[in-house]
Amino acid sequence: MTVQISPLGLEGPVLSGVRARLQRDAWLYYAVLGYTVLGMLFLLVAGDLRGSSHAVYILPAIKGFLIFMPLVALGYDASRVVIRVDRRRRLAFSRVLTPERFAGLAAGILLMAGLTVFQGTFTTIKTALPQLWGGFPYDRVQADIDAMVFFGTDPWRVFHAFGGNWVVRTIVEFNYNVVWFAACYGALFFVATSPLADRIRTRYVAMFLFTWIVCGNILAGIFLSAGPAFYGEVTGDHLRFADQLAFLAESQWRNSAASYQSYLWSLHDSGRLGIGGGISAFPSVHVALVTMNALFVLEISRRWGLVAFAYVAFILFSSVYLGWHYAIDGLVSIVVVTAGHFVMRRLLRGPGAAPEPRARTV
Repeated sequence: MTVQISPLGLEGPVLSGVRARLQRDAWLYYAVLGYTVLGMLFLLVAGDLRGSSHAVYILPAIKGFLIFMPLVALGYDASRVVIRVDRRRRLAFSRVLTPERFAGLAAGILLMAGLTVFQGTFTTIKTALPQLWGGFPYDRVQADIDAMVFFGTDPWRVFHAFGGNWVVRTIVEFNYNVVWFAACYGALFFVATSPLADRIRTRYVAMFLFTWIVCGNILAGIFLSAGPAFYGEVTGDHLRFADQLAFLAESQWRNSAASYQSYLWSLHDSGRLGIGGGISAFPSVHVALVTMNALFVLEISRRWGLVAFAYVAFILFSSVYLGWHYAIDGLVSIVVVTAGHFVMRRLLRGPGAAPEPRARTV
């Protein structure tokens, strides 16, 4: 390993690689900083800056992005060598665990720290929206649109007619409340840290920010609704979704929809700040993020892209089945994210840009 003398002292390929990546990522840090400053100023002017959610994300971020995910990533890299190579493993390790790999990992972890600040700002704004609106004014309208689309029936009744049993409920809950988080944040960590994702890294993170801000703050703030799980609380009509909520309440394990919904309402009702706090249904960020990932997968492989979009359909179904969203919440998310994806792809492809990956059939 060559060592160069710099004004800062000793500098090797890992440190120089980290510095180069930080320079390329500078605009993303500025974007997070700008979003945070503007968000806090907006809440201050609106008179609802009760506090910040940033602190509650620090410990989970350390556990997830500084310890667990790096260990998983390096463990995966090492396992590839152990499984595929029988001889000369030391050489194989040197070609997999390269300075570029460690530079990407270090710079990516710093980027994840920046996105943790972003997440804290997002939650702070989202938590304040109902207070700024004075409630949730659009639940009746959105629920009625859903019923109209499904020929006069609330769509959850259709879904529960063939999947209203504890087996389907448990599978759907585990996927929606556990697998979704692992898939979405695992994909984000991979793109942020792996040199293999360099060609799409900037555009992917930009789309990640776009998805949360446009779907989770702007559109959510304009058309604020709470969702079927909280319909009775915000409209006074406790009968419309009573059977659905009673069915969901039968599931009392740690990752059940009923448990998370009770947690979110307790935060809202008490005015406390917490991880994932804030209630808004329209549009669905759950559906938006898997749609974003599916579009990137489709660029690489048509076959896996179809699998990814099948997962989008499953998440859309799950969001209605579990009482989190109206069906239109997910449908609008798909349209908005798809439009944003192609606009972002055009904007971030200028002269000298790296060639975009082409979709393959396998």
